[in-house]
Amino acid sequence: MTATAPREEQLWSRCAGCASLLYRKRLRRNLDVCPECGEHARLGAPERLRQLVDPGSLRPLADRLPEADPIDFVDVVPYPHRLTAARASTGLVEAVVCATATIGGHPVAMAVMDFRFLGGSLGCAVGELITRTAERALDERIPLVLVTASGGARMQEGALSLMQMATVSQAIAALHEAGLLTVSVLTDPTYGGVAASFATNTDLVLAESGARMGFAGPRVIRQVTGRALPEGFQTADFLLRHGQVDMVVQRRSLRGRLVALLAATHAGAPTRPSVPRQEPASHRERLADDDAAAARPPATPAADGTAAVRDAWDTVRMARHPGRPTTLDYLDSVFDGFVELHGDRLGADCPAIVGGVARLAGRHVMVIGHQKGHTTAELVARNFGMASPAGHRKALRLMRLAARLGLPVVTLVDTPGADPGVSAEEHGQAAAIAENILALTVLPTPVLAVITGEGGSGGALALAVADRVLMLENAVYSVISPEGCAAILWPDRSAAPQAARALRLSAPDLRRLGVVDEVVPEPPAAAHDDPAETALRLRAALLANLLPLLDVPPAMLVRLRRQRFRRFGAARAGQRAGVR
Repeated sequence: MTATAPREEQLWSRCAGCASLLYRKRLRRNLDVCPECGEHARLGAPERLRQLVDPGSLRPLADRLPEADPIDFVDVVPYPHRLTAARASTGLVEAVVCATATIGGHPVAMAVMDFRFLGGSLGCAVGELITRTAERALDERIPLVLVTASGGARMQEGALSLMQMATVSQAIAALHEAGLLTVSVLTDPTYGGVAASFATNTDLVLAESGARMGFAGPRVIRQVTGRALPEGFQTADFLLRHGQVDMVVQRRSLRGRLVALLAATHAGAPTRPSVPRQEPASHRERLADDDAAAARPPATPAADGTAAVRDAWDTVRMARHPGRPTTLDYLDSVFDGFVELHGDRLGADCPAIVGGVARLAGRHVMVIGHQKGHTTAELVARNFGMASPAGHRKALRLMRLAARLGLPVVTLVDTPGADPGVSAEEHGQAAAIAENILALTVLPTPVLAVITGEGGSGGALALAVADRVLMLENAVYSVISPEGCAAILWPDRSAAPQAARALRLSAPDLRRLGVVDEVVPEPPAAAHDDPAETALRLRAALLANLLPLLDVPPAMLVRLRRQRFRRFGAARAGQRAGVR
């Protein structure tokens, strides 16, 4: 927004997006977002803090540092003169304001950059102030929230400004090791050394609507390549599509999103939501008492405690039924307050994997699952639940984040297998799956996996190396699809029903083999005929299996998890192979 005239500066502003003339007080009430076109005007650090933190909670950190002109830099104006002018025009000491505060009652340390001060450039003082803020977060064991707005490293300080990228990154690494949440909020613009360090190496990266982020700016790229840039290049939506941010947030929603994410850092003590979920009345009444749900024993469809016998091929078709509840369905019916996180941070966001923070009976968990869909359009858009390498890497990122925050991981497995495309192989699919499996074997937090539909080969195992593996009654879990097995061994794809029986891929078979720890009974017909009852049963099973894991020390969890999978080795092969 730009002022229309000196006399009117306090009363009117002209929108940089649509050129509308806006009453300044109205604009401020709308958080400096144009009510006509939605243009998000740039905010100074003090105003940003006012919008985000709880009133009366702000405690500024010391920002006085020794005057520095480390390389005696002079261009048309001596560097000290530029600093003096920036201080006079902004009222700030440097291009960042640092403080402790609370957001929604959650204590945080904050460093908010201000583009008005020499383009928010990263110099020695800015690096030092942000590093001290991170150290304060470590000392007080509170999350760190960074709000970035910068053109990059400060040229007037030469290589010393470049070194600040490493200095601040080391401070953030210490917070990661301590299990403390780090969040960056990208605002317009965030470029250069800031984008290539602490703006993107935090646990979570949020982009305010209208933000732009990249290493080189668009003008530089055009000059170097001589090519026109794609529509919306480096914008927040572009970043989301390419998996580089967790979410794009309108300014009016930013504080609420931060509150929801910060709440996950207080997961040690169970809390109940202050606002109940809007569920159908009958369903809400059945879930009124979480403790009762936790104590409720899983239903058994047969008197002897075994699942009803169903032909394996019929089970395969049941597991593939398009109406079968998906991960997103369960996130709505079994969990509360789901906040989805996006992106593998390398260049993509795989739609076949969804994940984020949610609550289960008041306890925060990280939920990650395959997502198929119900209609043909949804299935195609989600690649039929077949994850790309980016999907596996997104899942890995969220698992590691959960471990740092001390959150249990719940995975919901429903995939024919990994993406079979050429592109997936080009992007290292085998290595991506291998890294997930390796990481899960040592992840120092409880991991609970549920096979909800199809559990296809390595694509399923990448989310199923867990302390406890549950399986819905009509799900399947196999090293290969029946069709693939039939084509190779019979060889006749029409022999798929025979292959399904031979593979022992049903829940009762896998329970007897020890691959699955518990079978979750479905309603008499199937999950897709009564999704609400299925959700109740799954919720009870999750609580019954998760709660005991919360009391196991992390080192013991890892040791027991390794023992669990070691038992499937050669020493047990003969014994298990004969099980019927």
